[in-house]
Amino acid sequence: LYMSGFGNEFASEDPRCPGSLPEGQNNPQVCPYGLYAEQLSGSAFTCPRSTNKRSWLYRILPSVRHKPFTPMSCGDLTENWNEVEPDPNQLRWKPFNIPKSSEKKVDFISGLHTVCGAGDSKSRNGIAIHMYTCNTSMIDKCFQNADGDFLIVPQQGEILITTEFGKMMVEPNEICVIQQGMRFSVDVFGETRGYILEVFGAHFELPDLGPIGANGLANPRDFQTPVAWYEDRTVATGYTIVNKYQGKLFSCQQDFSPFNVVAWHGNYTPYKYNLENFMVINCVAFDHADPSIFTVLTAKSTRPGVAIADFVIFPPRWGVADHTFRPPYYHRNCMSEFMGLIKGHYEAKEEGFQPGGASLHSIMTPHGPDVDCFEKNSTAVLKPERVAEGTMAFMFESSFSMAVTKWGLDTCHRLDKSYYKCWEALKNHFNPNWKPSSK
Repeated sequence: LYMSGFGNEFASEDPRCPGSLPEGQNNPQVCPYGLYAEQLSGSAFTCPRSTNKRSWLYRILPSVRHKPFTPMSCGDLTENWNEVEPDPNQLRWKPFNIPKSSEKKVDFISGLHTVCGAGDSKSRNGIAIHMYTCNTSMIDKCFQNADGDFLIVPQQGEILITTEFGKMMVEPNEICVIQQGMRFSVDVFGETRGYILEVFGAHFELPDLGPIGANGLANPRDFQTPVAWYEDRTVATGYTIVNKYQGKLFSCQQDFSPFNVVAWHGNYTPYKYNLENFMVINCVAFDHADPSIFTVLTAKSTRPGVAIADFVIFPPRWGVADHTFRPPYYHRNCMSEFMGLIKGHYEAKEEGFQPGGASLHSIMTPHGPDVDCFEKNSTAVLKPERVAEGTMAFMFESSFSMAVTKWGLDTCHRLDKSYYKCWEALKNHFNPNWKPSSK
């Protein structure tokens, strides 16, 4: 069960405990059912009402009851952007390997690998991009990101995410956002892979629509927030809370499940969205509209019109533009563009770019269609056609100049060293004797 709407004021209580939400106030002297009141703040208290984010949780035991945090191994999770020398080349990765459960049990946390990023969680301004590759569920363990928000894009295998607010089943072609500080656990059902966009210092919001008008792109009604669900469970062997803090991992122990929230209300919640519900806006005359028309969510910077990160998708749609080279054009950009593929074949590079892989085109590094795509579409008959049918590619676009980690460049062994060759055979078609055709 879910509640619909983006950024709404929600209220939910587990039906096993009717009346568990206090009436008329947030913090009564004694809460119904003997619960503890706890506020989770996602913004400064004094933020304008339109951006103020907080939720009140009514729980069996407060989250403060735990043993001290101690450092733990970060594995391939990092915020060290100076591990290796900068690399401005076009980068492409083959599908990232998923460990076999018969060889090694890997859960969501141990399966996190940082590919690239920039900025700093301490100063609350930055971005990181991770892959998760895992094969087993988290058992008596949950994760909390004190540094920022996770936008999770499953690519292979559905994931069941249990949060303090309730449960979400998230399948490939859906996304979910777990906002800063929210505790969650991930169950998987086999070999599982996906992408994560992490932002420090801002929350995701719906982009402004401007001349598009009141409706379109990702409509607010299609976002889903879980309903309250609790477990009153003692864990004598110890329940582990893993906390990502200032780019490092720490863990602590407690003897009860953190998913003990009987009721909650507020506007600071986890949520999910099905990409099939995206209302595509497209060009119906000639040339290209900018790819910003495909933005699902944005995390704004303090500079008007400039994002810390945009989440952009390229869904199935109609191509009808006249007198136009229809695939993406050749381009150099003041933004960083990290692309992933959930399923199908990306129109501009149908062979080398595979589901579960990725590419990074860094700031001002040129990129565009490969040779085959250019030659085919330069002579194509321009009739209306379905584009990207059965496909879902996406882009994490950022104003930050992202550095690639050692794992991304070397340790993962998935970097395609021959990527540059897809443009090598582009021919010189220049004809100085060309004349416009007579009409």
